[in-house]
Amino acid sequence: MTAPRPAHRTLVLATPWDGVYGTHTASGRHFGRHSHGTYGMGLLEEGAHRSASGRGMVDAQAGDLLATNPGEVHDGRPLGGDSRRWRMVYLDPAVLQALAVEHADRAQAEVVIRHPVMSDGLLAHHMRALLDRVERWNQPGGATSSEALACEEALVHATALLLEHHAGVALRRAGLAEVTRARERLADEMLAPPTLAALAADSGLSRFQLLRRFRQVHGLTPYAWLQQQRVEQARGLIRAGAGLAGAAAAAGFADQSHMTRLFMRQFGFTPGAWQMATARARPVQ
Repeated sequence: MTAPRPAHRTLVLATPWDGVYGTHTASGRHFGRHSHGTYGMGLLEEGAHRSASGRGMVDAQAGDLLATNPGEVHDGRPLGGDSRRWRMVYLDPAVLQALAVEHADRAQAEVVIRHPVMSDGLLAHHMRALLDRVERWNQPGGATSSEALACEEALVHATALLLEHHAGVALRRAGLAEVTRARERLADEMLAPPTLAALAADSGLSRFQLLRRFRQVHGLTPYAWLQQQRVEQARGLIRAGAGLAGAAAAAGFADQSHMTRLFMRQFGFTPGAWQMATARARPVQ
């Protein structure tokens, strides 16, 4: 008899802005290696959590702040218990970059959150206020212009503290030239990707060299990177109003169920939940 799957529930939360969404998750699942195309910042509110990232193995306890950078490969599992609960806000890179430009002159650099787990009482206070505001926005009758203003103030307070105390800047990563060429070709030919041999030949490397260097730069193999880019593309299409089947086809998935499996693995919620959240509250102009 197979063991039952650990309990898992994620509520996907809309916000007043395009390019920002939230989640409220209670889960006993062990998430495999994955990345997001967004910045993530939030709070672990119950239980404990262990994860491996590009910056090593880290543990988080209730009350700790959590963060991820775009493209940063990580995993996660409960620590010392059966489950844990956390809330997050995810921001498209352009959104956080615009906030960083307002906060300081960082237009020519990439914002990098320095640590995946942080202990900071003041930031935790403002992060909780932002998360509470986002949840209020999703309540019946909550998506009002005054609540949008309150959400915006909370976002600015939280991100300002994050940028001041827990983020740095780095030159935009060019990576190895050969890996960059391979990645750009994969992105350009996402619907009909080239073979590993073709990518290697185009980059002037052997297949073994390309696999090793690609993983060193991106934390994933070319195939795994491609699959995650497809999921990100599908997420954007659904947010723009595409149907689930249409988004799956446009992003290069064999069918909608294939997209749903990978979407759930990467984000912890289904494309249908994402569709409902983005339709629930459109951005306030």
